[in-house]
Amino acid sequence: MRVIEQLLKALCSAAAYNPDVQAATVCILWPDGERLWEPVMPRLQNELKELCILGEYDPEKLTGPAIWLRCLIADKIKGLKLPHGKTPILYLPGVSRQDLRAVETCPDHLKPLAELQYRGVLWSQVNAKDWTIFAFLKSDQAGLGLDAARDKAAKNAMQLALYKFLDEDVEPLKGKRLDKDYFNTLLTGGDPIRDLLQWFDQEDVFKSSLGDNEWKAFVEVCESQLAFNPGRDGVITGASKLAKQIGPWKAVWERFCEAPKRYQNIPGQIRKADMPEIELFSDEETHGGWPQWNEEREDALRGELLGLGNFSSHEAGREILRIVKNHLNRKNLVWAELGFSPLALAGEHLAFLADLTSNNLSAGTAGEMAEGYISWGWKADNAVLDALACVERAEDFDAVSAAVRSIYLPWMEESARHLQHVVSVDGYPGKTCSNNPPVPKSPGECILFIDGLRFDAAKRLAGLLTGSGTQVDVTPVWAALPSVTATGKPAVTPVRHLIKGEPANDDFEPVAAKTGQSLKGGYHLKRLLTESGWIILDKNETGDSSGSAWCEFGDIDHEGHDRGWKLARHLDFILKEIKERIESLIAAGWKRIRIVTDHGWLLMPGGLPKIDLPSVLAENKWGRCASIKPGADSDESLYPWYWNSNQYFALANGISCYKRGREYAHGGLSLQECLTPELVIESDTTHHSRASVAITDIKWKGLRCNVAVDGDFSGLTVDIRTRVGDLSSSIVMNPKPIKENGIGSVVVEQVQGFQEETS
Repeated sequence: MRVIEQLLKALCSAAAYNPDVQAATVCILWPDGERLWEPVMPRLQNELKELCILGEYDPEKLTGPAIWLRCLIADKIKGLKLPHGKTPILYLPGVSRQDLRAVETCPDHLKPLAELQYRGVLWSQVNAKDWTIFAFLKSDQAGLGLDAARDKAAKNAMQLALYKFLDEDVEPLKGKRLDKDYFNTLLTGGDPIRDLLQWFDQEDVFKSSLGDNEWKAFVEVCESQLAFNPGRDGVITGASKLAKQIGPWKAVWERFCEAPKRYQNIPGQIRKADMPEIELFSDEETHGGWPQWNEEREDALRGELLGLGNFSSHEAGREILRIVKNHLNRKNLVWAELGFSPLALAGEHLAFLADLTSNNLSAGTAGEMAEGYISWGWKADNAVLDALACVERAEDFDAVSAAVRSIYLPWMEESARHLQHVVSVDGYPGKTCSNNPPVPKSPGECILFIDGLRFDAAKRLAGLLTGSGTQVDVTPVWAALPSVTATGKPAVTPVRHLIKGEPANDDFEPVAAKTGQSLKGGYHLKRLLTESGWIILDKNETGDSSGSAWCEFGDIDHEGHDRGWKLARHLDFILKEIKERIESLIAAGWKRIRIVTDHGWLLMPGGLPKIDLPSVLAENKWGRCASIKPGADSDESLYPWYWNSNQYFALANGISCYKRGREYAHGGLSLQECLTPELVIESDTTHHSRASVAITDIKWKGLRCNVAVDGDFSGLTVDIRTRVGDLSSSIVMNPKPIKENGIGSVVVEQVQGFQEETS
């Protein structure tokens, strides 16, 4: 953080108050009897639009006498308003805190402000003295806590170098002696390139902050090093030289590129200069310094992407690769970092998507499709999210949407229809409530439920966690049908064996088997968990890590329904919060975190295809599934309900949706919705402590597993990666009979090889 940012933060924080016992502060009074801060007021006003100054009447500079300032903060000045929601700041040059405190002797010209010290707040030191520059640098109470010299020469140099000092980063200054030599070096050209960039960025404000001697020194440095006179040649000429990057200006350009957001006005200055004519072979080398050229290239790319709707999916894929190739280098230009090249950045992800979708996922058995999706198919979903996350403006979204729809929509449609065909012949590969065994209770394990954790999102989360000292395993699991929360969430709980489906149910919500009470709303589901000995953790609780817990966190599904395609811009933030939640659980002593989810989802910018289902045929229509009225004659594909195989419901064909305009939906039958992840997370400490236990022999006999173990098996948990049918499976075993849930389940009836009393 820079000095100016720390200063503004400290200043604005003076308005903080406790709404339970205090009224809001009407203004912040900044007394400065010695006028020490006055030279940098134009700079500070550029950062704080609510900063007003006591002085001669000049409304354009928010400067005026006391009574005018009173009217201004009371919103009584016609045609002039301070920023809404910001506490006004009144800078009082030549006025000390004591001048206001002594109301009886307060000068007449200040009396309109005296009353504000009671409704407002004075920004001053803890000892009630005015903030001097030295005090702000030195104090560790609301100041910077730096080692600043207090001699007169140092304070004078400090005053003269204040404008430049505001842009210094605070962290490197800690432990450094700030004396007159430091400030003089800063003042007289310790970094002439930075000074030049600040002049480009601030121009008159920068010049006005310098004294005559400083300005002359600055001009001389520029002339000697760059053959450029700022006073004579002007900003536009300098901006042209900067963009051309010829000779010594290359170093100036590279410095600008190191921190372009610090000089936000420089792109506008370059736009005012005449760009060299664009020729046939103009590229990043010849015109990369000109934002105008970059914008022209963005416009060209936008037009080409919008035209992809005229191609078949295979032609569109080839066209995207050709188009994007001509723009990929622009993602490395400074304009991309400044947000001026969203389509060039999205193009990299679109090209990856085009390459992935050129491969066929719509072939083979459900298991073979799942293997392809787990291996590479999820990357196509991820590439769509990455491309959408690059854009904000509607016109850029339209271009990316056109590209995505040209290749991703038919690719998803083909795979969904093939999966639906396979299921109609061979049956759904996932379990039902009748053959899905109970979840074992393992001390020290917390089951974390995340609503809508699609496979690509799980891969992102696994990447975040792997880099933070944890062991992460991702296992595919077929979701319960229909792939909606009402059905899928109870199916992944450790009390699923205590739940059943009633014969008549049009909202896909099961009930408690013993009482028949609906699980809708979550109360009775939590009751089942509690009665079964599971600890239920609220969002911020960590609980007793020696037990077994259920926790819910990170509602991706809610964000998807609310935001549509804009979920792509928020997903990483949600996953970061989930990562932090997992780390807090591990830090609290939980040995193992098992993440489960209810369903995935489809996301299609511009909306999923609409399919009609007359209301007279349906009891209830969701996005991708519907309950059909008894006796209704419908051509819809019907599937048995996870919780009651005698209860059937309709799923929309392909990736269609029963409701128009849905960009985000689930409930149907597709790999994106139904092939969900289960993550098992262990800290490296836990993982390494178990490495001393060796499995010497594994023998399968039917459903019986005999495991010979050598080593200390105290508190043993063993993960075995195996293959059952077409998919990988993970089996978790304790030194007692347990059952594994997931695809290709195998009942582990006995673990042998221990002493008799512990086998």
